Order: sequence, then C-alpha cells, then structure tokens
Amino acid sequence: MSYAIKNIRNICLMGHGGNGKTSLAESILFMTGMTDRLGKVSEGTTVSDFDSEEIRRKISIADSALFCEYNGVKINIIDTPGYFDFAGEVAQALRVADAGIVVCSAKDGLNVGAEKAWKMLSEAKKPRAIFISKTDEENANYEKAFASLRDKFGVSVCPMIAPIIENDKITGLVDVSTKKAYTFDAKGKRTEVPVPESMKAELGSLYKTLAEGVAETSEELMDKYFGGEDFTPEEMSKAFGEGLRDCTICPVFCGSAYTSLGISLLLDAIVNYFPYPQEGGELVKETGPSAAIIYKTVSDQYGKFSLFKVVSGKITNEMTLVNPRTGTSEKIGHIYTMQGKKNIEVNEIACGDLGAVSKLSDSKTGDTLCNASVKTALPSVVYAPPCYSMAIYPKTKGQEDKIAAGLTRLAEEDLTFKIVNNSETHQMVVSGAGDIHLDVLCSKLKNKFGVEVELAQARVPYREKVRTKVKVQGRHKKQSGGHGQFGDVWIEFEPQTETEDLVFAENVFGGSVPKNFFPAVEKGLRESIYKGVLAGYPVVFLKATLVDGSYHPVDSSEMAFKTAASLAYKAGLPMASPVILEPIGYLKVSIPDTYMGDIMSDLSKRRGSPMGMSVNDGMQVVEAEVPMAEMGGYAIDLRSMTQGRGSFSFEFVRYEETPSMIQQKIIEEAKALASGEED
Repeated sequence: MSYAIKNIRNICLMGHGGNGKTSLAESILFMTGMTDRLGKVSEGTTVSDFDSEEIRRKISIADSALFCEYNGVKINIIDTPGYFDFAGEVAQALRVADAGIVVCSAKDGLNVGAEKAWKMLSEAKKPRAIFISKTDEENANYEKAFASLRDKFGVSVCPMIAPIIENDKITGLVDVSTKKAYTFDAKGKRTEVPVPESMKAELGSLYKTLAEGVAETSEELMDKYFGGEDFTPEEMSKAFGEGLRDCTICPVFCGSAYTSLGISLLLDAIVNYFPYPQEGGELVKETGPSAAIIYKTVSDQYGKFSLFKVVSGKITNEMTLVNPRTGTSEKIGHIYTMQGKKNIEVNEIACGDLGAVSKLSDSKTGDTLCNASVKTALPSVVYAPPCYSMAIYPKTKGQEDKIAAGLTRLAEEDLTFKIVNNSETHQMVVSGAGDIHLDVLCSKLKNKFGVEVELAQARVPYREKVRTKVKVQGRHKKQSGGHGQFGDVWIEFEPQTETEDLVFAENVFGGSVPKNFFPAVEKGLRESIYKGVLAGYPVVFLKATLVDGSYHPVDSSEMAFKTAASLAYKAGLPMASPVILEPIGYLKVSIPDTYMGDIMSDLSKRRGSPMGMSVNDGMQVVEAEVPMAEMGGYAIDLRSMTQGRGSFSFEFVRYEETPSMIQQKIIEEAKALASGEED
C-alpha cells in the first residue's frame, strides 16, 4: 500500500543502552496489530533485535527498520543502539528520520545517553520528544526524572503525559494538555476516568509548566499566558505541532512498554504533531524526479539489501536510477518494506517513505540514487572517525586472507571501522569506536566466516636517526675459486633536516671508486636504512656521502659494492649517536568542566604537553600533544573518566626524540619481539 506524504511519519528511537527503546518499539508493533505477541529482549524474541549477536548480548548493535499503521498513518520506526560504540548506526538513522524520541528510564532520569541523543538531534536540527519508560517498575520516580530533564534541557521540555499514583502504584495516566485521566487494560486500550482528587493539585502545577512552554512558541500566546488566561484546545494543538517542528517544544510522554501503558497516547501525538517527511529542512517533493538516499546496508547469506528513504518522486521496481558518486546506473529489481529481518515485497515506495532494494551493484551507505536528469548527490551520512585501534590475528596461522575477506564483507554494512595492513609493523590493524565494537566484529568473523581471531596492541611505528657525523669504512672481500668479490668504500654519515628520505651524495676524487658503482653503493644504503641499529626501525633524516674507497679490476662488482655499503652502514651508525624517534599526535578533547582535573592529570601520566584550552558549545576543549605510544586505550579510559560524556580527536603531527628511559624499554621490546619471531 502506498501512502501520501501527510500520512507518513519517520521517527527514530534514541537514548542510553538499557532504557527500553527496543521494548518500546515492540510495544508499538503489538498495540497496532503488527505482531500477535509482545516480544522481550531478555528472551531474544523482539522484532528489531534479530541478529545472533544482539540476541546473545541482549543489546542492540545495529539499526532496525520497523513500521506500523495507526489511524491511517504509516509510522516508520528506526530502533537505534544505545551503546556509544555503535553511534554510527544512530547517525544513519538520523539522516532519514524526521524526528527523534529520546527514551529515558523513570529510575534514572537524565543520563549520558539522553544527553548525547539530545546533542545529536540538536546538531541535525531535528524535532524531538522524550518518553520516560518503566514508570510502573520498582524505584521509578517520574517527578525526579522529569525535573532532571527540564533542569538540563530547559523550558522547552514540557510534560504532556503524567502518571496517576495511588498507594505507591500507577493506576493510570493523565493528559496534561486536556486535563483528562485514563486507565489502561492489559492490551493498552484506554478508558477515560475522572481525575483523582489527590492528583488535581499536581495536575495544575504540570499544566502551568506545560503552558509556560507553549507560551514560548509565539508572542500572542505569551501575552495570553501572562494575562492569566487558559489556552484553548485548538491553540494548544497548534502550538504543539509548530513548537515540535521548530524545536521550541520537546513534549514529554511516559508509560510502560511491557504493559503498553501510555503507548496509545504517544501514538496519537506522533500522528497529530510530528512532522511530515522532510529533506534538508523542507518537505519532500512528491511530484519531483525520483531520488532516494541510502542510509543503511544489510549483508547476509541471502545477499545485500540497501535501505533507503525516498525524498523526491517515488521508487518502483524495474526502474533504472543513477548513482551520482560513481556515475553508474542501477537497475531497481525487487523492492521491499522492512519489518526487522522480514522483508515484504512491494511494487513501489512512495515519496517520504522508507524501503529497501536488493542486489545493487555499485552503491553503498550514504549514496544517492536519482533520475538520470538530476545526477545531484544528496548529503551523505557523516560518521565520527574511528578512535580505537588493535592488531588482529588469526588463531590459526595462514588464515589472514580469510580475515581480510570477512572484514571487507562486514565493511559493506559497517562504515565506522577501518582496516589497514601496516607493512612496516607487519600487522593488520582494525580501528573502530571502542572495545565492544571490535569484539562484535571478532564474533561476526567467527560466526559468519568461520575464522577465529585474537586482538593485540598495535605496534607503534617508531623511527631512528643519528645525531653526530662519522666517517667509516666498509670493506667486502671474498675469494672462492675463480672470480672473487671485492668492494671497499669510505662513507660519511651525518644528520640532515631536508627530508626523511636518505640523501646520498658522492665526493670521490681520482677514481678510487668508479662511477658505475655509485648506484650500487646507494642501493645498498637504501636497503639498509629500513632497519635501524638500535631497535630495527627505519632510519630517517640521514645523509650519506661516499668520499673514498678502492676497487679491483676483476673482482669488483655491483653486488660487492652494495655489500660494502651495507657493512659501512652497520659499522658507522652505532658510532653516530643514534636515537629512537617516537610519533607525536595532536589531541583535542571535549569534556564537561567537571572532569577537567582528571583529564589534565591523565595527560600528565601520558607524557602529554597541553597546548591550550577553550570553550565550545558548553564544553571545555583541551588541546595537547601526546606521544602516540601512550594513546592505545585512550578511547576507553576517556569514556571511563567522563562517564561517556567526553570525546576526542587525535592525529599524527611529527616525530620527536624519545626520552632515554622510554628508549631503553623500546629497544628491549624490539629484541624480545625479534627473538620471538626467530623461535
């Protein structure tokens, strides 16, 4: 069935892990008749958490697209993960959602997940609402939860629904705007009842709070509010819709997913107040040329599905669209609507609606598919760069290719991790958002591709250089029947600052070394500098000048002079005051002011040098230069120090000399590693 724009709502559920997003989605599907039983996360029976890893871990690790119909309106729901390692999935959902519902627990109220969700919605300029879940559970405190949210986010946070509590138990809910009370049966069906006498004073206070938020939406309503007049239902309804769309009102709902308490009131609000499908802050173009944005890719044993939102025209099967990024044409074969892992084939996806297409040849997440007459790419999905790196090895030697192939397949679904084959450290390094993210990737490699892997610390790519000038001889003489081998060179080694690469020069007089052997000498040195004399790391900023030598008219050869140059290198560099260089990176950390002391203390332990501090968007921003060797587990440590509120970026700047104590440790580790490889 195809829906008009006015009858489509696209929402995403956001918030801290464990606050009930998946359970809320499950309750909505059950209440609207899309499922015949209420699934539970603890039993692994929910529609949205269908992946084997999600069922085993009992958490969401990927977006899940769901839909239901309520009062003639199709509501597309994207259930997002709450764990911060999977924030890339939230970014994908926000790219196509037209509003977000931040799910909080009545036990916890404001938490880090809610703060992050609010920030992401603000940055995306998307309308938002809050649903306080688990209001009927032990130790739940709606008033405290609501107060913490309003204190943090301001007067835009308005109470729409509040619980009726009698004898420490929730007996119903009250709609603050209409001052009507309801009770709910086991299936979530509501019945209007009189407002209890014990609730009337609290209702009056909540209504005043709501009216204050409504008054902020226009000068006319502000005047009426200060005049002491009540707003009419029509004024309230109009203000809710306009305020929600322009982000001046954030309505707060409450209830319970397990008992379907308050779910129908939330659905009423989604239908009545939430915005129609948008793109770039404007309504999607129902009559325009066909265009869609791919926001997610799902790859399984049945093939690859590309999930998309139609932002102009409509998408039908057998249609041919162009990918502006690649310039290639994509034949649209079978198209579907998604209900968790279930795909339902349809003939068309209407403008503003979400759908999926199988077997696209050259398109990935973030790409645009459009009519050939348009060929304009829509804004892609923006991901935070990966910040946690580990080396990955197979438990069984010789399966490196299987790891690479498996990670390449997984990268079709997950664009938030990167793989680098570091030829210098001889490691395959995988970088992601955190330890849970990489652990999930390892589990998927085992379950989907049959390769068991281990993670280890990624080696740091150190360098070596010399600090003084030396002049040494390299002499290679070998006699073994017939022609022998003879090469003799004198080379001056010294530091230089022009380039990291070797600077080779010759200053030979009198033909002591024939010119035709100069390239062999240079080649011998260039091959040698890949392995330094201290710990085996590449040598940089080195100048080598060939100044003298001798040759034999019969026994001298290119190979002999190449070997002689290598001998001079091995003899000379230990005498040239060699030192190990370590990579230094530029660190930029954003944290709440409360954690400044902990962050500065931690930087000191990591041998960091603070470069400056500033304030941005209410957060303290600390800039510092830190050795890369000290940053291995920083993503996890920062999360622990700031309860997940901190974020950082880190990029390589330059190499610097390593302190002597650290240098000795590096040398010992390099020797131990070399010894282990020999064994």
